[in-house]
Amino acid sequence: MNIEAYMTELGERARTASRLMARADTANKNKALMAMADAIDANRVTLAEANTLDMQSGRDKGLDAAMLDRLELTPARIDGMIEGLRQVAALPDPIGGMRDMNYRPSGIQVGKMRVPLGVIGIIYESRPNVTCEAASLCLKSGNASILRGGSEAIHSNQAIAACIRQGLSAAGLPQEAVQVVETTDREAVGHMIAMPEYVDVIVPRGGKGLIERISADARVPVIKHLDGICHVFIDAEADKSKALNIAINAKTHRYGTCNTMETLLVDRSVAGELLPELAEHYGQLGVELRGCEQTRELLPGIQPATAADWDTEYLAPVLAVKLVADMAEAIAHINRHGSHHTDAIVTENYTKARAFLREVDSSSVMVNASTRFADGFEYGLGAEIGISTDKIHARGPVGLEGLTSEKYVVLGDGQVRV
Repeated sequence: MNIEAYMTELGERARTASRLMARADTANKNKALMAMADAIDANRVTLAEANTLDMQSGRDKGLDAAMLDRLELTPARIDGMIEGLRQVAALPDPIGGMRDMNYRPSGIQVGKMRVPLGVIGIIYESRPNVTCEAASLCLKSGNASILRGGSEAIHSNQAIAACIRQGLSAAGLPQEAVQVVETTDREAVGHMIAMPEYVDVIVPRGGKGLIERISADARVPVIKHLDGICHVFIDAEADKSKALNIAINAKTHRYGTCNTMETLLVDRSVAGELLPELAEHYGQLGVELRGCEQTRELLPGIQPATAADWDTEYLAPVLAVKLVADMAEAIAHINRHGSHHTDAIVTENYTKARAFLREVDSSSVMVNASTRFADGFEYGLGAEIGISTDKIHARGPVGLEGLTSEKYVVLGDGQVRV
């Protein structure tokens, strides 16, 4: 296969399909989503058989247990795909909405209209259910998409793609509106991120290495976050019960997610009261603590934290702990070592809470809540394509609106400029 020619053909088809999707009405988009859900439900056996091939290939290649877990399409995950499609169908359609329509002295009316981005390229690893999630969000937001999953999930992704095509056809929408790359050749990714004439934005979902490479080489705008070094700061005026619950949940609810706390900051004045109890809870849950020198004076049995620990996303039952003099030191630490993802303060002081919200430079900043809430579904977006820590276009969880843009619209009645 000539990879360059193949990717160019995909791009041309996607660009043509994007013009049709931009004018597709809400009813047809929802019909396609519901038909996709029905097709997946009707093809459970086919999906399971395809996934079995990927799982066996993964075992033969020595994939680790975590990777195999992400790769597996269990009956519950197939149920989740079906439910996800139906939920996206139920979401409000952002396309075509107009706002801020104001009359100017000339008599023209000026405002903004919500429109699709065009063609979205999504590059992801392992989890075949992302194929369904990505397709649904791009479709509902009026975009065409090119999806490139990991080579380890090629059979599963192609089986899901067949269901997606059935749904598009049932609604009279172009099958090229969602195209799943059929080659496992990595050269395809290189071409995909360098086709600005066909692809309007790239969304990489995967490990830090993948995202760094794509960000460095792309000639197309990228919506991304590299990692999630999230913090919880327990202030001197924190409610003890809230502090304990939040600090435990933010770390132990799930270890392998980008909104999991990786560093706990504690005001020195309350550390003696809180840390021993927290350490007992963490110990019962198998969490390894790595502390600064002052932390180890209170918890002498834990490992010393190195400079690298403050900059590490563990994605594991490991937590760095640091004592700080006050909120100012906590904010300085977060802004220096954090990844601008999600950071939280636990405090009963309204003034401090407001200052923390203003001064922490992250895409999500929280007061008295676990960082695990940094999620499109929890934010009421219905679903998310990913999380962005960039500051232009989309920031934080990226849902339907994050896959759109706005253009100015002008309504006149024959006016000319004089």
